[in-house]
Parts: sequence; structure tokens; C-alpha cells
Amino acid sequence: MSEDRIAYASGREVLTPSQLTRRARDLLEDAFGLIWLEGEISNFARPASGHLYFSLKDGGAQVRCAMFKPKSALLRFRPADGMQVLARARVSLYEARGEFQLIVEHLEEAGEGALRREFERLKATLAAEGLFAAERKRALPRFPRRLAVVTSATGAAVRDVLSVLGRRYPLLAVDVVPVPVQGREAPPAIVAALRRIAAAARHDLILIARGGGSIEDLWAFNDEGVARAIHASPLPIVSAIGHETDFTIADFVADLRAPTPSAAAELIAPDTGELSRQLRQRVQRIELLLQRRLQQRQQTLDRLSAQLQARSPAQRLALGRSRLAALDLRLRHALLHGRQQRRERLAGLATRLWRQAPEQRLQRARLALAHQRELLQHRLRGGLDTRRARLTALARALHAVSPLAVLARGYALLQDAQDGRVIRAPSDTQTGTVLRARLAEGELRVRVE
Repeated sequence: MSEDRIAYASGREVLTPSQLTRRARDLLEDAFGLIWLEGEISNFARPASGHLYFSLKDGGAQVRCAMFKPKSALLRFRPADGMQVLARARVSLYEARGEFQLIVEHLEEAGEGALRREFERLKATLAAEGLFAAERKRALPRFPRRLAVVTSATGAAVRDVLSVLGRRYPLLAVDVVPVPVQGREAPPAIVAALRRIAAAARHDLILIARGGGSIEDLWAFNDEGVARAIHASPLPIVSAIGHETDFTIADFVADLRAPTPSAAAELIAPDTGELSRQLRQRVQRIELLLQRRLQQRQQTLDRLSAQLQARSPAQRLALGRSRLAALDLRLRHALLHGRQQRRERLAGLATRLWRQAPEQRLQRARLALAHQRELLQHRLRGGLDTRRARLTALARALHAVSPLAVLARGYALLQDAQDGRVIRAPSDTQTGTVLRARLAEGELRVRVE
């Protein structure tokens, strides 16, 4: 028979058993979700598959339960018939038999039931007050300097923490603050330890740690006073209570929850091996940047050296000599040109005087000649003075860049006595080389020892 619904001509809907059980299962799962149920185990069975099958009953009813292997493997006790347990389960229906059943997600002994209810009550209260709010969680310091570990001084948790911290980050100073971690005296001792650490103001971080155990063993960390002390701490707090599946109120209030004490140490301490690798990478990058910067500076030095060579005293002296020769040539040309013009003007004047009356021509000629003589003398003096002043200025500029001026201040110019090569550094000579030291007045011959 097909599983599709069958509609007869009368309009009535007919369901198959599979359709009915599927609808019933969906209704049950949507209506209940996860629930807590307390009862006595009966008809317990553990087949080779690892799944658990049993019934939970009380004085008036019972219900079939199934706990599949991934969840049953996490149990910390061995269920058996007659045992009172507390189960967290989903209401469902086994379609193959049409049987109502529970799919158990978590199972614990019934003695923990009252504690579990108290846990849920306190959790809801503190959550409503904002003690679990994500925005109040503080980041851990990246490189903590001093850590306070609040735990039992003799437990395995403190040994695991110290071992991991010593391997990963030996630079971290660790202060173990011993406290009882279970029993009635544990909560006030933990609260007092947190207050002493805060008052000392010597630490960067606090770790609260304890090994695994039952809900009764871990109950000190579900205490309201401990939760509020963690919330009031001015230092970030890491909580590592029990095993990965254990959750306490302290875990919810702390700034960070670690699944185990060893995992907490991994989260707190940076890995020195990884830090060394990063440091080596940064050193290599710095060396590369310095090498590139050195190459750029070397290129700049070569360019400036070339510019300095182009502006050396010898180069500037040669340029000054060239400019002085050009100015001298221009001066000579100007003087010759002026004289030629004056000769031409005198010749023209003489011609005009010759054509006039002898007395008048003679008188005018004398006056004109005297005037021209004065004018010529004045212009010659002015031209000579101007050129003499320019020549003097050029001579001073030439003398300022002249090596002789440098020598006059007490310096000496060393040259190889054989080829006249200028000596600029000790590496340009050898032992026994004869040098000529040119001074402001005269020169000396010296030998390199």
C-alpha cells in the first residue's frame, strides 16, 4: 500500500500507520522539546551497539527511554535497574512500533536532582541581573606577567597548569593561592582568596581551577557568593572547573571558560616557540629593510660624491680662469673699439675745421680738441676704473677658491713626487713612497714610513 494519503470519493481522509506515527512524533517533539524527568530505572538493556534502552517509572506510570552511544559514552556512572536517576530528554515516538518514548540526552543520579534544580534557579537569577552578559567579558592580557591560580595546592589540576605554563611561557610568574575546592568551607575560602588577590594589585590575571568530579564535588563553584566575587573582581578571571562536559555558575560569570585546567593554561600563556618564530620573521624583515635603506643611502652618497667632485677647487679654479680670460678679451676689444671711434671722430672734426676760416677753424679746433681730449680722458678713466674694479673682484673670487689660499691657512697639498698624483688617503701610498708637500711658500719632500 502506498504511503501517500488516500482520499475516497466521500472526502474522508485515510492515513496509513506510518503517516499517523510520523504526525504523532512531530506533534510530540514540537510540543515538549527538552524536558527533565526523574524516576526509577527498570528493564535496563545495553546491547553490543553501545546504546542504552530502559524505562523510567514511578508509582503510577512508566515510559520507554533510549540513550544512544554518543551520549551514553559520556556517563560518569553505570546505570542499573532500581537506580533513581534524573534525565534530560526529548519527547518522541518510535514509529516502527508506534511506542511513545524519550530520547535521553543527559543522565545523572537522582541525588543530584535537587542540586540541578538549584543550579538552574541560580543561573536564571544571575542571568537576569546581567552577570553573564557578553559585553562585560574582559579580554585576557596577551603577555601576562604574573598569574594567580586559585585551586587546591595538592590536586592534579595545579600540576597540570604549572607543567603547561612552564613549557609554553617560562617568563610568566605564577602564584598558587591554595583553597579548598569542595565542601562547606570552600566557597568562603574562594571568595576571600579573590579579595586578597584584588587588594594586593600584583597580578594581571586570575585562574580558578579544579579537576573533575560529581555535581556535589563541584558545587562550591555554583555558590552565589563565589559567582558575585568573580563578577566584582577588577582582574580578568579564567574558569577551568572539571571536565569539558561540566558547567558551573563560575564558568558563566568568568571572563573566559576553559574546558580543562590544562586547556586554560594553553589559553593564558602564549607559546614561546611561536613567539620566537614570529620574532625571527620580524628580524628578517628588519634586516631586509635596513639593507634596502643602506643601498638607497649608498646611491645618494655616490651622487653627492660626483657633485662634490664637479665642484672641487681645481674645477672651480679652471672655470674662473676661463671666465677671467673671456672678460680680459672683452675689455681689450672695448678699448680698441673706443679708440677707433675716437680717431674717426677726430678725423672728421679736422676735415670740417680745414674747410672753415683759418682763425675760426683754429679756435674751434682748439676748443673741440680740448673738449674731446677731456671727454676722452674722462671716458678712458671711467672705463679703466670700471674694468679695474671688475678685474679686482674676479681676482678676489679666484683667490678665494684657489688652492693657494687654502695652503696659506696652514694646509699642505700632497702629491706623488714621480707622477704628480694627488694623495687623498693613506691607501693611495705605500711604505717608502716619496711625496711632495706643497706649502703656501715653497715645498717639501717627504718619505712614507
